[in-house]
Amino acid sequence: MTAGERFALGSIALGCLVLGLKSLAWWVTGSAALYSDALESIVNVAASAVALGALRFAARPADANHPYGHDKAEFFSAVIEGVMIVIAALSIFDEAWHAWHAPRTFNLAAQGLVLSAVATLINGVWAWVLMRAGKRLRSATLHADGRHLISDVVTSCGVAVGFGLTVLTGFVKLDAVTAAATGVYVLWSGAVLIRGSVGGLMDMAPDAEVLRRINELIAESGTGSIEVHDLRAREAGRLTFLDFHLVVPGQMSVRESHAICDRIETALKAEMAHLAITIHVEPEDKAKRQSAGS
Repeated sequence: MTAGERFALGSIALGCLVLGLKSLAWWVTGSAALYSDALESIVNVAASAVALGALRFAARPADANHPYGHDKAEFFSAVIEGVMIVIAALSIFDEAWHAWHAPRTFNLAAQGLVLSAVATLINGVWAWVLMRAGKRLRSATLHADGRHLISDVVTSCGVAVGFGLTVLTGFVKLDAVTAAATGVYVLWSGAVLIRGSVGGLMDMAPDAEVLRRINELIAESGTGSIEVHDLRAREAGRLTFLDFHLVVPGQMSVRESHAICDRIETALKAEMAHLAITIHVEPEDKAKRQSAGS
């Protein structure tokens, strides 16, 4: 079992615990706002299960039909999770609508808030763990799961404040307003998640800072070359595919030009081990700019 799969299993276990706590908070109070919070936790558990399946599929080695591996399966998982969030938001709006037209009285408000606070604390700690793991493992799935939990923490805090004000003021329709506001935020977070995942499926380029560093490393290690042009990079799951043209003197031997390529690849992978590099060597009459190497 990979590290990513272990984190996904942890998400399922903790998600079930949090779901139980939030459902109990809703059950003892009857609050539409706390219902909306519990509903998002149902999505968390379902999304974690989808994430586990995606991570297992993405971990498969490259084969004849998928020579570049199966990493992009993680982006499909993130899109599915985003769709689940949107569905949850629509259900929250429905509950808020009914709560607005049929306001309820609340029971055991303090106990409900305590249960919600414990669940929120668990989610906050685990979201931090997942975000760090997603960055370290370059996992779109773990990163998406962490982002989702962060949005859950924010909504839980908002729900707790709204529910507390409802109890203090006695204005019971505020509970429905809090639920609706939660639904808007959940809907927005789902849209953001889907947009980011689609970017990964569409071979989005790395950040500008990453590309800048790649160019620096090529220039520093490409002694003997004339220039680099047509550099392109795209992200696909845990890998970043990089290709560029390296211009060398026309009289340079294949062995010498290959040595320059090896030196560049070594420098790049020493700092960015996730790179899959392709270098196309060209003679100096193919140069387009001033010298990039020295």
